Parts: sequence; structure tokens; C-alpha cells
Amino acid sequence: MANELYTRTNQKLYFAGLALEAWQAAEAAQALNAQTQIQAARETALFHLYGALLGLCHEIAGYYRLPQAGAGRVEELLERAVLEAAPGPELAELVELAEDRHSWLAELLTAWRQLFEPPREARKAKVDPSVAVIVAVEVGGAQPAAPDLAMLGDWQRQIRALALRFRQGMSEW
Repeated sequence: MANELYTRTNQKLYFAGLALEAWQAAEAAQALNAQTQIQAARETALFHLYGALLGLCHEIAGYYRLPQAGAGRVEELLERAVLEAAPGPELAELVELAEDRHSWLAELLTAWRQLFEPPREARKAKVDPSVAVIVAVEVGGAQPAAPDLAMLGDWQRQIRALALRFRQGMSEW
């Protein structure tokens, strides 16, 4: 049983829960390095939530014997082309969630990608020194906020709920 695909998903969800608990503990302790501990817990939780999502995709791909069953990234499985080649209700739901940029899944994938982007300096208003009254401001460069504890906890619950529902539908009676 230890080599079943679902064990990896469960393990990653558990590890994400541990990271979220560490985050709560860091907030409660109010230590000097609390912000560092919170950032570490945020990134750890995000890492494991992405892994849980990948594990769930592996469960689906393994059940339907998809050629992409060994994919190393969630994005390789949540493509429209993969769904068209091997349609299934579970994969269709995940692809739909991934394509809706306002869904929790799209937000999780965006937060995951942002982990690998270099830090950027905050944008400042451009001021023309010759005209003191007019200030030109560059629009659209706002940095997205990092996911908070509640959001990551919600993502964990969403993945767990999907895994349980999908497993019930994929089990052979």
C-alpha cells in the first residue's frame, strides 16, 4: 500500500498542514525573526500544496493510464491538449479550475510561479522636475500580495476535498 499513488498526495497534504501550524506558532510567538519564520512556513506550505496537487494529478493520470502519468509538473497535466486526448471528469474539472484565473487553483499555480521570480524594487512615481504640478505615474506594475495563512489553509482543504471526491468516483466497485 505504501507505493499507491494516493499516499504521496496524503503525505504532501500532511506536510502542508505542518507548515501551516509552524506559521501559526511563529505568529503567536512574536519572536524577533517571526517574519522570517512566517516566510519560510509560507514557502514550505506552498511547496507541499503544489506537490499535493501534482500527486492528485498523478492519481488521475495513473487511474486513466495517461501517457503523462509521470509528469513532473502540474502544468504538464492541466493542459487542454491532455484533456482532449483522454477526456475524464476529474481532469476536466482541474483544467477548468486552472484556466479560470480567479479560481483557487489558478491562484495557487500563480503563487507557485512567483516563488521563482527574483525580488523587484517597488515602482515609484516618475516626477518631472521642470513641472512641479504634473506627476506621471506608471500604472499596472503592482506586486501581487503573497498568499496569507487563511488562503493557504483554504487551498489545502480544497485539494483534500477534491482528492476524496475524485477517489470515490475513480474507485472500482
